[in-house]
Amino acid sequence: MAGMEVVLAKESDLGLLEGLYARARAKMKTAGNPTQWKDSYPPRELLLEDIKRERLYLMREKGELLGAFVFFTGEDPAYRHIDGKWLTENREYGVVHRVAANEKRGFLRRVMDYCSERAKDIRIDTHEDNAPMRGALEKLGFTACGTVIVDDGTERIAFEKVYE
Repeated sequence: MAGMEVVLAKESDLGLLEGLYARARAKMKTAGNPTQWKDSYPPRELLLEDIKRERLYLMREKGELLGAFVFFTGEDPAYRHIDGKWLTENREYGVVHRVAANEKRGFLRRVMDYCSERAKDIRIDTHEDNAPMRGALEKLGFTACGTVIVDDGTERIAFEKVYE
């Protein structure tokens, strides 16, 4: 990944992040997924919490912002109960959330390359209407394991991949 850098986001990046996520929401709407992130997700408070907890990352290549994502290892409360079955049980896993790209193809692959160097088991979820994300996850070898309920009470398709 020569020329690429992944850094923790800082409070001074808030304006940049809000613009990035606004463009991602608009792109989702035009792709037939108007409800996953609604009009204000992720809210500023959540971005600040992600920054404080050191789990919101920016990815750049040659100084150009490619996108942002949340990554952490440990339990995600929304993943405790699944209507289905995870590929692995009783094992630490990495969680990826809030992936937003600046119109660069292959961004999700780069995110997963980065995250898989830090966790051998990766879980992620997406809305049923997010066909581009579901297709990208399947192309990257993720398995749809079932559905989970996220913080706002809505269902998401949960995916997992084990990197060996």
